[in-house]
Amino acid sequence: MIRTEMIPEAPRLAVDVCGEGEFVLFLHGIGGSRTNWRDQLPVIGAHFMAAAADARGYGLSDDYDGDLDFADFSADLIRVMDHYGAEAAHLVGLSMGGRIAFDFYGRFPQRVRTLTLADTSFTAPPTPERVREVLDLRQRPLLEGKTPAQIAPEVAGSMTSDHTPPAALARIIESLSALRRDSYLKTLNAVVPYNRFPALDSITIPTLVICGGRDPIAPPALMSQMAGQIPGAEYVEIEGAAHLSNLEAPEAFNAALLPFLLKHRRSE
Repeated sequence: MIRTEMIPEAPRLAVDVCGEGEFVLFLHGIGGSRTNWRDQLPVIGAHFMAAAADARGYGLSDDYDGDLDFADFSADLIRVMDHYGAEAAHLVGLSMGGRIAFDFYGRFPQRVRTLTLADTSFTAPPTPERVREVLDLRQRPLLEGKTPAQIAPEVAGSMTSDHTPPAALARIIESLSALRRDSYLKTLNAVVPYNRFPALDSITIPTLVICGGRDPIAPPALMSQMAGQIPGAEYVEIEGAAHLSNLEAPEAFNAALLPFLLKHRRSE
């Protein structure tokens, strides 16, 4: 049974959690929330303690004062892990969540048992021109007065394909519509230009790379190339899924993730 708990101290962080055992922590994308993992938690929670956290300023987590620094994400993950007494965690990150997981590994490698990087990439630093282009695309409508709900269908369309199931598309639009304008703007400013990740070939823990076969943002050609630079990484491509593969093809996503986690679970 999934329960929602609040991690104390400011900003408070909301976490959905179920199961017992080694800690598996799911990290959502820039337009998502912890609820994006509801198809994964019961499956993984049957074998592990599975948790999905709302990033600060998302979902039920508190807003916060000041700008967002990328290091704040790592500090928040430490708080979540310490709250549950987890010395190390299996990190599962989608899109922005994958970037957070990889950056966290670079800062605290001893606290990560495995990495699962889904529909995310960091093989080439963004140029200043590309940063401005992406920020303008995502921020301008909001700065001009539109609400997240008003831009949600268009943003969802840019991440999905004509193979995306209608129910999954509806959930994606719902997540985007629930974004808080100011927190989303701050997150974009922190995430889009960030490029201080560790080298891919420095990863020394088991790593799974999952990619939607129709992902327009982190396409298979880029994801498979990235996986090839990580020593021993496994690569799984989910046919028909786009950028939110865990929502669009949850059974296929779980079929890739669960055996990987079980294979690298420590012996009792």
